[in-house]
Amino acid sequence: MLGYMGPAGTFSQQAAVEWSEGREELKEFPTIASAIKAVDNGEIERCIVPIENSLNGSVTMTLDTLAFNSDVYITAEYVLGITQNLAVKKGTDLSDIKMIMSHPQGLGQCTKMLEKEFPGVELRAAASTAKASQAAAESDGSIAAIAPAAAAQLYGLEIVRAACNDDRNNYTRFVVIEKKPNMKVTDHDKTSIVFSTEHVPGSLYRAIGLLGDEKINMLKIESRPVKNELGKYIFFIDIEGNTDNAKIYFALDKVRRHSLFYKYLGSYHYE
Repeated sequence: MLGYMGPAGTFSQQAAVEWSEGREELKEFPTIASAIKAVDNGEIERCIVPIENSLNGSVTMTLDTLAFNSDVYITAEYVLGITQNLAVKKGTDLSDIKMIMSHPQGLGQCTKMLEKEFPGVELRAAASTAKASQAAAESDGSIAAIAPAAAAQLYGLEIVRAACNDDRNNYTRFVVIEKKPNMKVTDHDKTSIVFSTEHVPGSLYRAIGLLGDEKINMLKIESRPVKNELGKYIFFIDIEGNTDNAKIYFALDKVRRHSLFYKYLGSYHYE
């Protein structure tokens, strides 16, 4: 069983359907954290959750849950192209629209279209694009939704502006979470870790230098606050390669031994 953050009609559900290719039963959860915790406690085998958007950056709820509140691993990733659409109740005239609803990211991704075509129309944030679609469907036609095509179809809406997001180069990276690490090795793997260092000058530089000494390519680094103390951080790092490679395994072991906190998040194939 594959969990995802609902409700139905969201990009998370679309990612779950596409990644599983219909091979797995899907289960909806109210939040990212609850989906990951369901894997952690054995309620489901795996879940798929967003971890990074090409325009909006990292999904902090995913990072924080992986670092602080679960004992699970990333076993795969899936990159989903994000296309937003303006959808209305069937038969609605565009001049009747008094409010446009979407998830805050959906509104932000369609700023140019909204400013050009709907100046003065109220913009309202919703918990999800699916909730916005539901509101549009239940309205008298005065509410429109910015949402994926799947949500518009689910709630019987008509798409009046297809692919209306400002930037067509919009992608969200999803990761698959399981209780046990992925042991499969491919020719295009990455490894993810999270760690913290002593709060002294040069400590992060020295930790990263351990990877540089072995000529290991770092794909990403991001900091997050440790939550319990102002001004202290943990660092998420993605590197190229798999811990099955002895060079990478021993380099990461050196990082671990120089860290106050260290967590291996998994090695897995990436797009």
